[in-house]
Amino acid sequence: MITSLDKNTALVLIDLQNMVVKMAAEQLIDPVIRNSAKLLAAFRKAKLPVVIVNVNPVGSAASKTRKDTNRSVNGPLPDNALNIIPEIKAAEEDILITKETWNAFYNTKLHTELQHKGITGIILAGVSTSIGVEGTARSANEYGYNIAFASDAMTDLFPEAHAHSLKFIFPRLGEVGTTDKIIEKLGE
Repeated sequence: MITSLDKNTALVLIDLQNMVVKMAAEQLIDPVIRNSAKLLAAFRKAKLPVVIVNVNPVGSAASKTRKDTNRSVNGPLPDNALNIIPEIKAAEEDILITKETWNAFYNTKLHTELQHKGITGIILAGVSTSIGVEGTARSANEYGYNIAFASDAMTDLFPEAHAHSLKFIFPRLGEVGTTDKIIEKLGE
């Protein structure tokens, strides 16, 4: 449950890019896109920072490790794979982050950029719940950010993983609520 938001809160949208969104089932991703765009509009209206994150795993150390599943991307990506989806339009003042791993803080300028703006809280949304969102949330917690999760503005390739993150992991790292509840608290 979202109890409050810090005065200096940023919206962090994870991996809402062509390559990742294309992998999600349409019935799962459409509400995520709508709610992410709704959060984006509310943050812009409130003149609060927005962070738009995409992932390019090609060539990263993590892409070269042994795994039971062979879902790593090692070759060239299709054209526009890294582009943010049209519904999430970046503005000049947005912070744009390209990560190589699950965590938007790892080997990026994200923490430095947020500190520079005096950010103490973040709202997380995007794809996928158990990977990019959770990986970023774990690091944000370690840095001491207050975290709120927009439960209806995220999804996962695996419904069980999504449910596990929302029920067991996120409540230990921050507060979980809907897009509308977050926007309501933004106005307080």
